[in-house]
This record gives sequence, C-alpha cells and structure tokens, in this order.
Amino acid sequence: MMKRMIKATLAMAALALPLPATAMEGHGDMLIWQFTMDQLEQRWHQGQDSTAWKSNGFIGGDVSKLRLKSEGDVSDGTVEHLEVQALYSVMVHDFWDFQAGIRQDFRPQPQTTHLAIGFQGLAPQFLEVDAQAFLSQRGDVTARLDVETDLPLTQKLILQPHAEVELAAQKVPETETGAGVSEMKLGLRLRYELVKEFAPYIGLAWERKLGETARLAKADGHDPDDLRFVTGLRFWF
Repeated sequence: MMKRMIKATLAMAALALPLPATAMEGHGDMLIWQFTMDQLEQRWHQGQDSTAWKSNGFIGGDVSKLRLKSEGDVSDGTVEHLEVQALYSVMVHDFWDFQAGIRQDFRPQPQTTHLAIGFQGLAPQFLEVDAQAFLSQRGDVTARLDVETDLPLTQKLILQPHAEVELAAQKVPETETGAGVSEMKLGLRLRYELVKEFAPYIGLAWERKLGETARLAKADGHDPDDLRFVTGLRFWF
C-alpha cells in the first residue's frame, strides 16, 4: 500500500511540472509554476569526468505548493546517483516554507525510500537555506543542510558560494555511510547571465567524506577527497 502511495505521489509531481504556465483564480489563490535547473554541469578530474545535475520545480499557490527536487550524476555512461523528492510545501513565515513528503533514491542500489521533512527559505544575509531530515524504510535517520547565496559582481556576473553537510544518526552499511557528520560539499561557481533565465558558469566543486564514512571509503579503495573543475548551465522558466 505504501509503495503504491509513493508511486502515485511521484507520478503526480512529475506530471505537474511540464504543464503550460497558467494564472487562474481558485479560492483566492493564483496557480503558478516554475522549473529551475540550478546545476547542469560537466565535472573534470584527472580523466574521471562526470555529468551532474540539481533541479527543482513547483506548482501551486502562494501559500501551498507541490514541489519536486532531483539530483544525480552520471559517470562513464552509468548513473551513479539519482535522487527524486516529491514534497508538499506550505508557507509558515514570509520567507520560510515547511515541507514534507517522499524521497526516493534510485541509485546507488539498493533503492531506498525515505520520509522527508524540512524547512526551506531565506535566512539573514540573503542565505538560501534548505534543511531536511529523512527516515528510510529501514529505519535509518539522516539529515542534510544546504546553504548558498548569490554575490553580484556586476549586473550580469554572479558569484555563487555553496555549502552542504550530510549527517547520519547511525551507520548505514548499504551506502557505506558512518554515524555522525558523514560528508561535506563546497562549491564556488561564477555565472554570466546572458538573460535572467539563462546563464553559463564555471567553478570548483569539492567533496570530502568525513569521520567513519571516510574510513569506510578508504577501506574500499576510494579517495575520500574529491576536487573538480566544473563547467555548466543554470536556467529556469
């Protein structure tokens, strides 16, 4: 029953995004939608290149929305990581939304389903914050904090620092994740907005596994430290 509900929720979210732009009155609330590809990039590192993306979209009113998030990466033609979230989002403050829904990890195997809750909004100093906690079908509890901001250098040239931290309440053998702070990601991307909706960019992306997660990666023959030069596109409509 739960699997059928999850599939139905994901299907509804996926179907919602491609709808044509609409603005109609319904119970005093305007229906709006938007899709943003935050990152669509090629990552370069000593011959081990990969393609990665991070996107989000929503459809709904000013107060409540259906939101879809996706991220993943492809290396040597193989999908190494694929995550999709379907969330109900409701405004609880002028700049903050509370979100709850489902996260599905299609890669790496085995596929994992999570309940997801969190807050997304704008903190002081114009910091865009996305804080989430997850409960997997196996009972594993994890969390993620994502923070970024835009620093305009000129009207069209924007520098975007980004930081992400992942935590786990316990060891998760299936994903080689240790308890505690498991991973940190830092990024610095410089984009040029040809128009507001379309901007190519270059930058650096650094990922570092920490603590027990780093020890597990080393034991499996993987480098816990990864620095890559990136080139990509950011667009929205």
